[in-house]
Amino acid sequence: MPQYNYVAVDEKSGKEIKGSIEAATEAMAAAELRKEGLFATKLKEATAKKKKGGSLNINLDFQFGPSIIKRKQLMVITRQLATLLEAGLPLIRSLRTLQRQCKDKMAQKVLCGVADAVETGSTFSEALSLYPATFDRLFLNMVRAGEAAGAMETILGRLAGFMEKTARLAGKVKSAMIYPSVVISLALLVTTGLMIFIVPSFTKIFTELLEGDPLPGITQFLIDVSEWMKTRWYYLLAAPFVLVFVIKMTYKNKYGKYGLDWVLYNMPILGPIVSKTAIARFSRTLGTLMAAGVPVLNALIIVRDTSGNELVAQAVMKVHDAVKEGEGISKPLGATRVFPQMVISMIEVGEETGRMPDMLEKVANTYDEEVDNAVDALTSLLEPIMIVVLAVIVGTIVIGLFAPLATIIQKLS
Repeated sequence: MPQYNYVAVDEKSGKEIKGSIEAATEAMAAAELRKEGLFATKLKEATAKKKKGGSLNINLDFQFGPSIIKRKQLMVITRQLATLLEAGLPLIRSLRTLQRQCKDKMAQKVLCGVADAVETGSTFSEALSLYPATFDRLFLNMVRAGEAAGAMETILGRLAGFMEKTARLAGKVKSAMIYPSVVISLALLVTTGLMIFIVPSFTKIFTELLEGDPLPGITQFLIDVSEWMKTRWYYLLAAPFVLVFVIKMTYKNKYGKYGLDWVLYNMPILGPIVSKTAIARFSRTLGTLMAAGVPVLNALIIVRDTSGNELVAQAVMKVHDAVKEGEGISKPLGATRVFPQMVISMIEVGEETGRMPDMLEKVANTYDEEVDNAVDALTSLLEPIMIVVLAVIVGTIVIGLFAPLATIIQKLS
């Protein structure tokens, strides 16, 4: 029987526990942990089994990991499943209906596997846990809360709404970044072409006509840069790949990721968008989980793991530790100094009135609007900045190339 390593949260104490458990499948391991009052946040097979011939059996993680439904399609499937359940269709029939009407083969495979697992006696959450690459912890824990409350259609509706709003916010930020990215890329290509192909032609002309006279400083600078770019073009070609590699390696390190996220969070221009997006995501995720009935300690663990920002994740973990000791959310959240006072005040009101999920939803909606305004402001600001930068670059090249003309004209006259 395979052994699974797990990281789980004790539902009574809220403590995070690590260990291992033996079970026939990953779903059964999760079920055994739930019987012991543990809420699994990570579950993975410890070692792969070996066949007699020495080859490895394919374990569940390897078998189901590559089966990925695209995020946009998963959002549609979740909404459709919620609608079918609201109409009174049983879960298995709803899954089979979605499987038949789905055109994407990978989605069909996942839905078929989930339906088969439910038919053989697994719970819906256990069936979904067989496909960790598609259904993340947030999705699984929302479904588990729906199973416990007996309101699966309501929970799936909330989950679909959460995914739609999150996708809409991410789409707005990405679309706003497309225009400046394209303009900057084209400007770099044009500038590189001028420096590599045009400036050397002028260099030959200057050498022949000036007959050894010194060039103006700005012209000599352009020629030196052009020579460097011609002889070391491979540096320019490798620079983007090296930059991406360094960023990825930095993000793999906990402290490096924290440092980069801190820089992005506090940048003068991009910082407001990054911080407001992180606050909106935190508020919407926590509010959705609490509205679904997920215990607050478990909800904070899920928010930490799905925040996407190490600065926010560490702040949420401090809040989790404080809540575990009997405190509320607002005071330890304010002590982290990551969230603005307005957010702290609204959460404090939510605690006092017992309407925390509603307040968190209002915070998320407010910051969604602020992100829209910040993106519009950034777009408006970037346009004149790009025009000035391009004017300086092109102007420098033009002045550098035409500066020796006065000396050349005097010699010709």
